[in-house]
Amino acid sequence: MSTFNKSLQLAIVVMFILLPIMSQAQAETPAQTEAEKEKIINTRNMGGPRFGLTYVMGNDQLAQELEYHDMGRTISQFGWHFEHQVVPEGGGPGFVIEFIPLLAGVEYGKIIPNFSLLMGVRSPGGWEIGMGPNLSFSKTIEDEVEARTSLLLGLGKSFKYGGVSIPVNFAYSASPEGNRVSLFFGYAIASAK
Repeated sequence: MSTFNKSLQLAIVVMFILLPIMSQAQAETPAQTEAEKEKIINTRNMGGPRFGLTYVMGNDQLAQELEYHDMGRTISQFGWHFEHQVVPEGGGPGFVIEFIPLLAGVEYGKIIPNFSLLMGVRSPGGWEIGMGPNLSFSKTIEDEVEARTSLLLGLGKSFKYGGVSIPVNFAYSASPEGNRVSLFFGYAIASAK
């Protein structure tokens, strides 16, 4: 079995183990009034800037291409986090969709665009897990720009500080060209819709 397939299986197993742990069982509430039944969810926008570092693991194609283009295995990333969250009024985990465009490699005089779309859940305590596709554009050893996809698994925790949410996220990206791990930080000010 290839390294990619093992990584993919591990990412899926981790997600299915953590998902039930993060979800908190909610006791049934007493009968709701008609007004309460009409509005049963809240939506929030938790977008904001993100920055972080990505490390390319192993000695696969991606690591070799970075070396060929005089880049190290550790690459900076900067971008913006667009998020839409649906939170049940009765409590429990919120459902999250995130779109994250990033630019990587600026410290090497390069621009490597990459885009992620994650779908997941966030617990009331700020723990979150999500999974989705990642699309990046990078130069091959033949100096051709190639679009590449990978499966991204994200895990993180948001800390509250004076009305500001400070997310810290760890991401694992699995692809046939090479696997990557990333650590991201940022901030967001919640705006209700």
